[in-house]
Amino acid sequence: MSRPANRRPEDHKINKDLFVLTYGALVAQLCKDYEKDEDVNKYLDKMGYGIGTRLVEDFLARSRVRRCHSYSEITDIIAQVAFKMYLGITPSVTCNNASKNEFSLILDKNPLVEFVEELPAGRSSLCYCNLLCGIIRGALEMVNLAADVTFLHDRLKGDSVTEIGITFLKKLDEKKYRRKK
Repeated sequence: MSRPANRRPEDHKINKDLFVLTYGALVAQLCKDYEKDEDVNKYLDKMGYGIGTRLVEDFLARSRVRRCHSYSEITDIIAQVAFKMYLGITPSVTCNNASKNEFSLILDKNPLVEFVEELPAGRSSLCYCNLLCGIIRGALEMVNLAADVTFLHDRLKGDSVTEIGITFLKKLDEKKYRRKK
C-alpha cells in the first residue's frame, strides 16, 4: 500500500490524538476486565511487545539508521529518532552504571497521559503507560538484543519525572536466528 503524496503535517497530530484517546479507553476497559493491577500491567506489556516486534521493521525502513556499535548508541537512537518519529517527543538519556548497560529515558512530556489527570481510584500500582515498555522490549528483541524495560518513575504516581529504565541483558545469539543456506 502506498502513501498518499499529499499527506498534511496535521494528519500526524490527528493520528497521535486519536491514538492517545483510544489508548485511554483501552486502559479503562482493561481495568474493568482485570481486578489486579499486575494483570493489567502484564497485558499492556504483552500488547506493547507485539507492537514492538512489528514496528521495528517500519522504524528501520523509514529511519534508515545504521548499525549501532554500543548500548548508548542504541538508546540514543530510541530516544532521538524512534520517540520523535512515533510520539513527537525526545526524551533525555542518562547512563546509570559503569558497565554502560543500564540507561534511563526521561520524558519531560508523555503524550499517552495528555488527557489523564490521575490514576483510577484503587489502582495505585497500575503502570498506565506500560505499553511503551513492551514496545521497546519487543523492538530490541527483534534486533537480537535482550533487555529489561520498566517504569522507574511516573508522574501519574506523584513522581517529579516520568522515567523508563532499559537494562540490556545480553546480545542474543545471532547464529540461532540466521537462515541456513
